[in-house]
Amino acid sequence: MMIKEAEKKITVSKALAPRKVITAKRGRRKVIRAKRHEPKASAIGLLKKKKYISEIDKDDVNNILAGVEYVEELYKFYKLEEISSPIGDYMDQQTEIDEHRRLALVEWLIGVQYTLKVPSEVLFLAVHIVDRYLELNLVLPKDLLLLGLSAMVIAGKYEEDYPPAAEEYVTIASGRYSREQILGIEKLILEDLGWSLTVPTTYHFLVRFIKAAGADKEMENLVFFMAELGLMQYEITRYCPSMLAASAVYAAKLNLEMTPVWNETLEFHTGYSEPEVTECAQKLLSFHSEEVDQPRIAYWNYVSRARTF
Repeated sequence: MMIKEAEKKITVSKALAPRKVITAKRGRRKVIRAKRHEPKASAIGLLKKKKYISEIDKDDVNNILAGVEYVEELYKFYKLEEISSPIGDYMDQQTEIDEHRRLALVEWLIGVQYTLKVPSEVLFLAVHIVDRYLELNLVLPKDLLLLGLSAMVIAGKYEEDYPPAAEEYVTIASGRYSREQILGIEKLILEDLGWSLTVPTTYHFLVRFIKAAGADKEMENLVFFMAELGLMQYEITRYCPSMLAASAVYAAKLNLEMTPVWNETLEFHTGYSEPEVTECAQKLLSFHSEEVDQPRIAYWNYVSRARTF
C-alpha cells in the first residue's frame, strides 16, 4: 500500500520503446554549478589526531576484512572524490519536472528498497545515478519512474552479489514497464555516465560516522532515517555526501537528546565542526517534524527497522 500511494504521485507511461522514453528530449546541456558546501582541508582528513580522540577501530584490529590500517586513508580519498564529482543545480533547467516529482520518485524508491529488502547502499547509489542523469538530460514526467527503476537495477548489480532480477522490478511497478524497457534504459544511463559508478555516496560516510558516534541500534536507525529524509529533498543535493551524513548523525543525537551532541572524535572523523553541520541538521530536523505529522514511506521504513531490534 505504501508503494502504491507513492506511485500515484508519479505520472508514468506504459508502452514507449526504451530509446523513445527518455531520449524524447535527450541531449547534453550546460550545467550551472551552484555554490556548494564543500569540505575544507580539515574535512578532507588533514587534522592531526589528538590524544583525547577515541580509537574507534581498536576492536577491529584483528579483523582482516576491516582493513584498519587503510581505513583513514580510504576516507581521505572519499573526501577528495566527493569534491571532484558534485551534483550540479540542475532543476531550473528541467522543463517538465520539479522538486516535488523528484521527492515522489525517491520516496517510491525507498519503498522499493524496503519491499525488496535490498541494502541501503543500493538506494543511495541509485538516487545518485538519478541525479547525475537528470543533470545531463531533460526527462519527461511520464519517464521518471522508469529512470528510477533502471537506476535501482544498475545500483543493485554494482553493490550486490545477488541483486533482484529485472523481473522483480517489473512486478513491483505493476507491469508498467517491460524487462526490455528497463534494461534498454539501463544501457543509455551507463553510456551517459561514462560507465562510472565508483563514487562515494552518503552511505559510505554514514557507516564511518555512526561508528565514530558510538551509536546503538536505536541511534543507527534514526541516523539512516534522517539521511533518507535528506535524500528525498532536492535542496539537500547542494550539500556533499559527507556533510549530509555528518548532519544526520548530529540531528539524530539532538532528537534523542544525547549529550554531548558533538565531540572531538566526531569532529576528527567527519572533518566538520559543530557549527558547520548545524544548518543542514536543522533542515533534517524540520523534515523530520513534517514526517511525524504526515508520515511518508521513509518513516514507516524506519519504524520497521526499529521493530526488528
